[in-house]
Amino acid sequence: MKNILFGILFFVAGIASAQSWHNDLSSAQEQALKENKKILLIFQGSDWCAPCIKLDREIWSSSEFQDYAKDHYVLVKADFPRKEKNQLEPSRQEKNNKLAERYNPQGYFPLVVIMDQNGKVLGKTGY
Repeated sequence: MKNILFGILFFVAGIASAQSWHNDLSSAQEQALKENKKILLIFQGSDWCAPCIKLDREIWSSSEFQDYAKDHYVLVKADFPRKEKNQLEPSRQEKNNKLAERYNPQGYFPLVVIMDQNGKVLGKTGY
């Protein structure tokens, strides 16, 4: 019984780590440098933007993306929820606002930005 419980916990921990998204670009850059990976930064409105929700459901949550991303990208989400119950802490919101000023000044949602470890933009796309 203990072995089964341990196996389930190990499996769940593996899934959680496969879906690990940073919410801080600096820590993502540190990890990207250590692991020689690119950074994938997504600007989303998780509780109001229909294409953002669809992108999350169809791409980010897929096992194919997660398997690929764990070897190639450090993932960062800059979320801009609108519903009061989903509001971010002011410090988190301020960091997201600064990311948007630099990488998404037009305010497109969703916007996917691929960059190197130093923050140099390699490409952008919507969904």
